[in-house]
Amino acid sequence: MIELPGIPFVDLAAHHAPIREELDRAIDAVIDASQFVRGPAVAEFESAFAAYCQSENCVGVGNGTDALELAIDALGLPRGAEVITTPTTFVATAEAIVRTGFRPRLVDVDPDTWQLDPRALRGGLGSDVGAVIAVHLYGTPAPMVEIDRLLEGSGVACIEDAAQAHGAAYAGRRVGSLGRVAAFSFYPGKNLGAFGDAGAVVTADAELAERVRRLGDHGRAGRHRHEVVGRNSRLDTMQAAVLLVKLARLDEANARRRAIAARYRSGLDDVPEVDLPVEDQDATSVHHLFAVGCDVRDALSEHLRGEGIATGMHYPVPVHLQPAFRDLGYSRGDFPHAERIADRTLSLPMYPELPDGAVERVCDTIRKYFGAH
Repeated sequence: MIELPGIPFVDLAAHHAPIREELDRAIDAVIDASQFVRGPAVAEFESAFAAYCQSENCVGVGNGTDALELAIDALGLPRGAEVITTPTTFVATAEAIVRTGFRPRLVDVDPDTWQLDPRALRGGLGSDVGAVIAVHLYGTPAPMVEIDRLLEGSGVACIEDAAQAHGAAYAGRRVGSLGRVAAFSFYPGKNLGAFGDAGAVVTADAELAERVRRLGDHGRAGRHRHEVVGRNSRLDTMQAAVLLVKLARLDEANARRRAIAARYRSGLDDVPEVDLPVEDQDATSVHHLFAVGCDVRDALSEHLRGEGIATGMHYPVPVHLQPAFRDLGYSRGDFPHAERIADRTLSLPMYPELPDGAVERVCDTIRKYFGAH
């Protein structure tokens, strides 16, 4: 019996192999110049990434969570304000709200698209709301046209949590140019990943960008002058150099992710036990993750593992049921769509170097598990 090779959930070694020499040269250049903080690659990357996002300004920061916190902080929301987001996200989204001194107000997601539901958002808006964080879940943009329409004239700012959505677009505009401000993560496994923690804030508002930059540099307004109490969160030169190399290939990698997603959809479309989020016709996803829903999620995951296929779970405990957020006063049943997604979601292998044959093997294994022919 021939033992088939395993299929990893993500394969960064395969991702880096074709560009290893270019990455080595970029890293060597940083070492040779010894400008590890605020080196020229930082400004070069900030300019390139702002243009890529169809925006005006990019400020490199230490990581994606810092990007969210700095974006919220720079808005200057009134004390006691609430910030709306969804329970279907990584905990950092709500964590950033709390750590900047505000209170999360959660609203449910659309049961079909799994994105923030504009109908729920409409019901959640109130006089205490200062901002909305729209999470571009799994690399698919939230329904930004509807969200913007709801917020128009309200004074409520829209923050994009774009940690999973580098290069995604909605209604022809790239993520990063859709809200007042956007937060990106460059964690190594992201579509655009660094060699460690890194992040960025993107905005068309030059004054807002300057506030973000100042807050992330100890509130500095000059070499020895500090206007506000800030923090230390800067994109280091080494990570910027790596990101510049990868940014040039991001569109190609995202196109491959879309091709893989199309193969998954084709291979699973007649398996009634497995459902997928509905694709908004205005959204162009970059498929950071490829998640499916299944009533026997845990059993299916274990079966796939036994067949050498790695999977992931994002996010099996929604924000409102996390112990850290019990003081918000929510309980099971408050957000039924988010809870159903959390209980059923399984993420399949997804990375640009994933071979077509591996995608077919994943689909065949799932089909056989459910007796599909």
